[in-house]
Amino acid sequence: MVAVVLGGGAGTRFGAARPKQLLTLAGKTLVEHCVTAFASAPGIDEVLLVMGPGFTDEAARLVGGQVSAVIEGGVGRADSVRNALAHLSARYAADSTGVLFHDAARPLVDQRVIADCVAALREHDAIGTAVPSADTIVVARDGVMSHVPPRETLLRCQTPQCFRLSVISRAHELAAQDPAFVPTDDCGVVLRYLPDVPVHVVLGSERNLKVTYPSDLAIAEVLLGSQASPGS
Repeated sequence: MVAVVLGGGAGTRFGAARPKQLLTLAGKTLVEHCVTAFASAPGIDEVLLVMGPGFTDEAARLVGGQVSAVIEGGVGRADSVRNALAHLSARYAADSTGVLFHDAARPLVDQRVIADCVAALREHDAIGTAVPSADTIVVARDGVMSHVPPRETLLRCQTPQCFRLSVISRAHELAAQDPAFVPTDDCGVVLRYLPDVPVHVVLGSERNLKVTYPSDLAIAEVLLGSQASPGS
């Protein structure tokens, strides 16, 4: 199985001068935390890193021999995923290869989540990592609430998102032919273009937060410190 760490985003919402995945958390960049987690995980045979244009050389110096390659991403997330798929499809049999996509902005992914994803991918063709929503979610339009979905049916998506290589390649092939669709995650691509493929759920972790704003980086520092504390 191949883990693909997606670090190609510009991180505009974070507001930093450089991509947020190259910012430091407890002495290591976010991308280093992610790559190390997957490189040390049983069942992961290879780690591929996708970085934005102009940052591949720097990333290669940071992660060293932990990855098989550092490739350049595209304009958007979907473009970066497709670059990774093209790289993998040239090297692996699509029907027998599993691929796990993980956002470099989630530096605290743990070994339990990775192990559960690896196990699920042996049984299923598409898997999403998610956690239950503790909040009531409302549907609103023009500032007016219109619907309150049952909370027990709502999950918050995380990564890794995991697929048989043939499945996610076909889904993105179809998505690329639809210029009106701008996917924000890969499970959504499968749900839209391969509706007959069930997307199973692996339970994520509240620690597996996404660093989107500066305050998220501060929270990650606290979580990482509590994990390292004696008796935690």
